[in-house]
Amino acid sequence: MKIKKVPLRTCVACHTTRPKKELMRVVRQPDGQLLIDTKGKVSGRGAYLCPSRQCITGALKTHRIERALEVPLPEELVVALNQLAEELP
Repeated sequence: MKIKKVPLRTCVACHTTRPKKELMRVVRQPDGQLLIDTKGKVSGRGAYLCPSRQCITGALKTHRIERALEVPLPEELVVALNQLAEELP
């Protein structure tokens, strides 16, 4: 049997390379809408984050998500990411 290749992605905050399924994805869709992609299937430009409080808060402070997606983050998305960070260890 052929061994299946695991896609790897890099966290925009800590720059660690991990399998795609272990990371969260923030997506800029072709129509310009930004959202958190839980399934990893939404089309558009994505920025990947480790599911940890440290990476999420660090990426928001240094505007790394905005640079990766090339658009400013709306306040609703920042609030959603902060809430998500509070729930994580």
